[in-house]
Amino acid sequence: MKLGNGSKLLFIGDSITDAGRARPVGEDVADKLGNGYVSMVAALLGAVCPDRAIRVLNTGISGNTVRDLKARWQTDAIDLQPDWLSVMIGINDVWRNFAQPAQRPFHVPIEEYEQTLDALLAAVRPSLKGLVLMTPYFVEPNRAEPMRAMMDRYGAVVKKLADRYDAVFADTQAAFDRVLDVRHPGTIAGDRVHPGKLGHMIIARAFLQAVAFEW
Repeated sequence: MKLGNGSKLLFIGDSITDAGRARPVGEDVADKLGNGYVSMVAALLGAVCPDRAIRVLNTGISGNTVRDLKARWQTDAIDLQPDWLSVMIGINDVWRNFAQPAQRPFHVPIEEYEQTLDALLAAVRPSLKGLVLMTPYFVEPNRAEPMRAMMDRYGAVVKKLADRYDAVFADTQAAFDRVLDVRHPGTIAGDRVHPGKLGHMIIARAFLQAVAFEW
């Protein structure tokens, strides 16, 4: 597995990462990581390889876009001095085009998304042992559906930046697509964005496979 012994692993992102975690920083103590994929990753790491003593932290905040990450990047990412950083952002950047079509100031164009995320990664990458970039996703099998098509374009930006910054790439959209071959989207996420436990396990599995975790 890519995560070394004693690593501090920080997850940052939006509501999918947040999942009700404690403030100001969620940590793997008394369920303070929230009830989503981050807690599942921590539980599996602790159960399967307890000798590695990997410390897991969570600074996801519901509703965040890449603009919000920029505003808190220093305090919620850099200052925490992680060894490994996992970033999943972009769902709200896309979703607001559809959920709030008239509120154009809240939309994040793909050019701004790429430029902002690029700058954030450039600021933190030199201090990290490892970086994981996870794609935003939409739980929708029809790739021609407008929001799914836009989400795929933002996901392609994440892949490009993963290559640029020598990051581990976790394709969460592809992980959902595999399950969507046999499951209706509503059984994974009622609004096709916020998943139940099955969806969070799909994300956790995508992360763990990307870092070469072995059961």
